[in-house]
Amino acid sequence: MAEFKVVIADPESGETFQREVDGQDANRFLGREIGDEIGGDAVGLSGHTIEITGGSDETGRPMREDVSGTRLKELLLEGGVGFEPSREGERKRITVRGREVDDDVAQINVSVIEGDDVAAALGEDDGDADEE
Repeated sequence: MAEFKVVIADPESGETFQREVDGQDANRFLGREIGDEIGGDAVGLSGHTIEITGGSDETGRPMREDVSGTRLKELLLEGGVGFEPSREGERKRITVRGREVDDDVAQINVSVIEGDDVAAALGEDDGDADEE
């Protein structure tokens, strides 16, 4: 059975939230690709729409949008997802994962694209109402 850690980004406030999903909620992500939109019910955000923006597997290999399927592939990278060069012109061969979510993915990054007040929907208000 699939189990994922989902990192939810709220672009309006700049905050991120983490949720563990398994069972039926995790199955909603299987077979989806980077850029796909799904309902926020899978992570506890009913009434919201989220978009898959990336992820990584259990060894930390990042998912790349330009690699098809779920396979691993070695790419010679000059920068971008998977490699940040330390000097100008540096290139490095890096192993990355494809853009499709499968059982080997451990973390999925998503961004809220429709809906508001994500912190309240997830029950993570900072308690400003309690201050006097």
